[in-house]
Amino acid sequence: MYDTNNVFAKILRNELPSKRVFENDFAVAFQNIDPRARIHVLVIPRGEYTDIYDFTTRAPQELQMGFWHAVTETADALGINGNFRIVANTGAGAGQSVFHFHVHLMSDAKFEKDF
Repeated sequence: MYDTNNVFAKILRNELPSKRVFENDFAVAFQNIDPRARIHVLVIPRGEYTDIYDFTTRAPQELQMGFWHAVTETADALGINGNFRIVANTGAGAGQSVFHFHVHLMSDAKFEKDF
């Protein structure tokens, strides 16, 4: 069950601050407050999806495509295209702590654009 008061839902509603690096109609990307890499951004879809299974089975195709396009647009905006990794923890046993589907976009590469 989706918790509408989770931290990412509040970020989407602008109830909590975030340092956004990209957003469009499908997703919001913002800096992780506890980075595990030189660049560590979270990309979250607009909508109530708990994990990757929920997202891929319930989200409309347009949202799914727009979300993944937002991931690559974020990488481009950060200047790390072609040199990053994506992690999507699914379930508490895998380390998911916020149950709103999201991916971690990380890179230790040098980059031109400061965010």
